[in-house]
Amino acid sequence: MPDGNDSITVKVIPGIGAVDAAAWDACAGAENPFLSHAFLGALEDSGSCRAVTGWQPQHLVLESPEGGVWGAVPLYLKSHSYGEYVFDHAWANAYERAGGSYYPKLQAAVPFTPVTGPRLLVHPEAPAGVAPALISAMEQLGLRHAVSSIHVTFPTESDWNRFGEAGWLQRIGQQYHWENRGYGSFDDFLGELNSRKRKSIRKERREVAETGVKIHTLTGPDLRQEHWDVFYKFYMDTSDRKWGSAYLNRKFFRQLGETMADRVVLILVEDDGDWVAGALNLLGSDTLYGRNWGCLATYKHLHFEACYYRAIDFAIERGLKRVEAGAQGQHKIQRGYLPTPTYSAHWIRDPGFRAAVADYLRRERPAVESEIAILMQDSPFRQENSCG
Repeated sequence: MPDGNDSITVKVIPGIGAVDAAAWDACAGAENPFLSHAFLGALEDSGSCRAVTGWQPQHLVLESPEGGVWGAVPLYLKSHSYGEYVFDHAWANAYERAGGSYYPKLQAAVPFTPVTGPRLLVHPEAPAGVAPALISAMEQLGLRHAVSSIHVTFPTESDWNRFGEAGWLQRIGQQYHWENRGYGSFDDFLGELNSRKRKSIRKERREVAETGVKIHTLTGPDLRQEHWDVFYKFYMDTSDRKWGSAYLNRKFFRQLGETMADRVVLILVEDDGDWVAGALNLLGSDTLYGRNWGCLATYKHLHFEACYYRAIDFAIERGLKRVEAGAQGQHKIQRGYLPTPTYSAHWIRDPGFRAAVADYLRRERPAVESEIAILMQDSPFRQENSCG
């Protein structure tokens, strides 16, 4: 470190509540709401993230000599591979078949949230060397816990490169993002699409409007607990149909509304006085992040309207740079959400297993890059306005 003292202390914190909120947020920054002390606190306080659910907090905090925080890592000791969205089940199965124990493992991530953001949280006034010190501390904790591996999912590209420089294995994936190219209106956006896609989107929006449903965009003081009650029903319905069990509970959504209402954008759909569907988004400094969707009845095109088009409307109105619609769903492409690379980094303790995973990743990357290129061929944008 700059004072010539190479000895530093990185603490392992068993819960975000033990870290001063302002100190944590000074390192996390204001850009990404999911890294905020309030969001991580809602996950832990609600019981959604704890040892019994397989997400035991093991956050790292590097303190300054004055007792402040220079850097931190949101880190969890895990007993499974659910809720991560960067799939390593095949790795786990292979290691278990070879006689190893893949779990526990360490995960640097925001639980249940496939959103890119920093994982090495460094205070803007911190001295050089904090980020490498945090990476070293992660490795030391991995050895102390005797885990098979440490995984950093959805880091920024700059963090991903830092881990690569430290010798970690690097992986890429892809999601679908919409970019705001200075549009003044939704029609401006449609004007850059080819004629067929433009007509298709207008038809979808018109048919939703003709059903007579009312769509409300709620944020800040407009959000009430009754809204969270109905959205939780939508969330549970989707969870029951898709996954069989829910990651988040009602207490989480209540706390989210109490502590982060100004960063929540909740799209609720009303039909003849009844709430029938909803889409949850979180608001960053320049990005709207689409998260959860649920609907209790069948309405043609309503999912596209509530999740994608209303998000674009909001982003244009607020002057946001992008909307992130998450992974999966090639149908997002024709609605202006184009494939975008995502990243992960992996530390493997066993040298033989590390070599096998490294070989797999060498073969996987060209396939992922080729898939992105092929998907981009389905871009709805007119060729002269291609976002690729």
